Amino acid sequence: MLTKASSLSRLVGELKKLPGVGERTALRLAFHLLKTPQNLTLLAESLLEVRARVHACSVCFAITEDDPCAICSGSRDTGTICVVENSQDLMALERSNAYQGVYHVLEGCISPLAGIGPADLRIAELLERVGRGGVSEVVIATNFTVEGEATALYLTKALKPLNLKVSRLAHGIPLGSDIEFVDAATVQWALQGRNEL
Repeated sequence: MLTKASSLSRLVGELKKLPGVGERTALRLAFHLLKTPQNLTLLAESLLEVRARVHACSVCFAITEDDPCAICSGSRDTGTICVVENSQDLMALERSNAYQGVYHVLEGCISPLAGIGPADLRIAELLERVGRGGVSEVVIATNFTVEGEATALYLTKALKPLNLKVSRLAHGIPLGSDIEFVDAATVQWALQGRNEL
């Protein structure tokens, strides 16, 4: 049996901290790593390398190994800034190949219950960036959660006086889904945001 002080117990405890990993999965992962010591060494080395090399871009605050990141230093449309909550959201938008502007990562969203206010996010940096000029549109791409909507509303109020276009990602019924299985709030958003054909 595992003792609380054992290195295996500590490994299981650390693996349990990962999102979606419970006790049984953590134990299964730990034993898998022990069966293949080379994989354990490679994993440890890659974790140390990521810790040493990955940091936030000084322009958009996305995670990167280069500063500025490849998007900020590339030939993208700097007149359009897409605001996202985190780097994972940025990567999801990039996979679509539908957006050619630059980004701004807030590093979270407004959540009074969690004690996160506007001052805890990269909102001041966004306003400073827009204030320098050359930006014609800010696309707000926060998540469609209560916190994401609160953040979008706050950003809209802060950006509107700066005389630029402020837009929000469209939302509604996902492609390929049946309306009968979609929740009422999503149907309501879809009806409110309908487009003329």
